[in-house]
Amino acid sequence: MDPRRLGLVATKLHYFQIVAELGSIRRAAQDLNVAPSVISRSVRQIEAELDVQLFDRVGKRLKLTSAGETLVYHARASALEIANAVNFIQDLKGLRGGTVSIVAIESMARHAVPKVLQRFWDSYQHVDIKLHIAGSAQAFEAVANGIYDMAVAFDHAVPSNARRLASCRMRLGALLRADHPMANAPSVLLRDFVAEPLLLAESSLTLGRTVEAAAARSGVTFHSRVVTNSIGALIELAMSGQGVTFQTRLGAEPELESGKLVFVPLRDAHLRRRELVLVSRANSPLPRAASTLSVMLGEAVTALNENEIVVA
Repeated sequence: MDPRRLGLVATKLHYFQIVAELGSIRRAAQDLNVAPSVISRSVRQIEAELDVQLFDRVGKRLKLTSAGETLVYHARASALEIANAVNFIQDLKGLRGGTVSIVAIESMARHAVPKVLQRFWDSYQHVDIKLHIAGSAQAFEAVANGIYDMAVAFDHAVPSNARRLASCRMRLGALLRADHPMANAPSVLLRDFVAEPLLLAESSLTLGRTVEAAAARSGVTFHSRVVTNSIGALIELAMSGQGVTFQTRLGAEPELESGKLVFVPLRDAHLRRRELVLVSRANSPLPRAASTLSVMLGEAVTALNENEIVVA
């Protein structure tokens, strides 16, 4: 149940939060399906009532002023507490309804999260899920700022106002087609692929930065056929034989289970296992449905843990 639709969150304050999130009145208007003039007028009204400027224009983007940052922080916290109250009331009524919000990296959302949700809805079929895809830093920040109930992300420090619920460590490897010459190798090195077209994650993702740093330390220069921020696109391209990509098993489970792709561990000394972490907000308890889902997601994350195996 959406508190905003119940009239428990002021419309103009909601508009302001969307503009703050997207950095643009035009994009906020598109997202909300509202005329830009309505959004702009709402922001101006808040500024006039508070006698402050909420945004500075930096290039084509709107950036929050100090006053704007203060308002959006408390607006998000207030909206989250109202949503929690609605969810707790649903619990008291025994309706098992409400909304649970999750922000996750794409590789987790591609297969693992939907699999957990199938089991979750067996008991909570009337609970709505808000699932947002984001990079690791953005995911944890969104929970720390009170925008989402929980987050799952790779290789990022847990903010002080978020709580670690579960974690695991996963090896990086090459995702290859079964007919690739190295598909049956026990392990590989990054330098084994210098002559091949590669499908690489861009540096905006922690995966991309991890592989770039390891290659640089190993003195390896790659020929990249594709660089993208989409894990799904990398998997699809690898499956179609367009090149090799470096990832964990996470997100490619169906392709690996079907034999369309093969995972071969990387044994480069500069590559450590990646840490996948589930967090929730730390300053307030989760309602029953969200708490149940957090336990189920925590079990799924823990089950992904891979022991350190050194393969010659």
